[in-house]
Amino acid sequence: MAQSNKPMQEFEEALLSEVEEEKPKEVDFLSAQERRKRMVQLQSKLRRRGPHRGEDFTLRQALIKADFWLLFISMIMGSGSGLTVIDNLRQISQSLGYKKAHIFISLVSIWNFLGRVGGGYVSELLVGDYAYPRPAALAVFQLIMTFGHVFITMGWPGSMYVSTLLIILGYGAHWAIVPATASELFGLRNFGSLYNFITLSNPMGTLVFSSIIASKIYDYEAEKQARGLHASDPLECNGSICFFLTSIIMAGLCIVGALLCMVLVFRTKIVYANLYRVAKVKHMHVTEFNLKKKIKAFNL
Repeated sequence: MAQSNKPMQEFEEALLSEVEEEKPKEVDFLSAQERRKRMVQLQSKLRRRGPHRGEDFTLRQALIKADFWLLFISMIMGSGSGLTVIDNLRQISQSLGYKKAHIFISLVSIWNFLGRVGGGYVSELLVGDYAYPRPAALAVFQLIMTFGHVFITMGWPGSMYVSTLLIILGYGAHWAIVPATASELFGLRNFGSLYNFITLSNPMGTLVFSSIIASKIYDYEAEKQARGLHASDPLECNGSICFFLTSIIMAGLCIVGALLCMVLVFRTKIVYANLYRVAKVKHMHVTEFNLKKKIKAFNL
């Protein structure tokens, strides 16, 4: 009987976390009896509204949830800034004095792969061992990307290798962590539509950050350096100044993305505790039961 009540108890805890977020501020100043009455009314309202964190959402249901937009916007900030570097890798490396840009293009595939593996591994450690929300791992990788963007602004010898490593590792980690997070918070039944909507963050990020911000700033700096040269000479920008402002903006966007992820972590602590701590306890009980069976069989 106690086991049959566990799922209901987990559901109630997840629901109460949403009640706390939705309640008006004036509820805290009411009497205990009136406050309990208002909370019950709000809880009943949330039950009728649709699925809750950890249950199966349709795309339309997910689009009205703050958690979904926190995840989506942080994805735009992180993956968009990473893709901006990938799109402009040849110009960045040439402006910093590297003649063989194809080396960095080859390294992108390696760091991207390692980022996906590393992102998945680190996030699994968080949720598996500590039942801590997976977006915390995404925040860590976005902060790593921030340092990568800052390295580009320095223009030090060899900084391009370091910045490429940090940025592309973080970019790859997004594509391991975000799909898993979406499936945990919004379910698997409509995961295809949810995931495909989230992938829109890539073209949206590159459209704004690469096509508008990075290219405009690069052209502006190139035109400044081209004054006094023949009009027939191709516009090229040299020096760390070419992508200095762009990199500062990208670093700022990664910090914003990390902050959004931490807001999501705070909002989903109860959900992850229910998803993984309960699963871990069940696994321990099954392991203990199997061990007892083996000992009993051995004694016989």
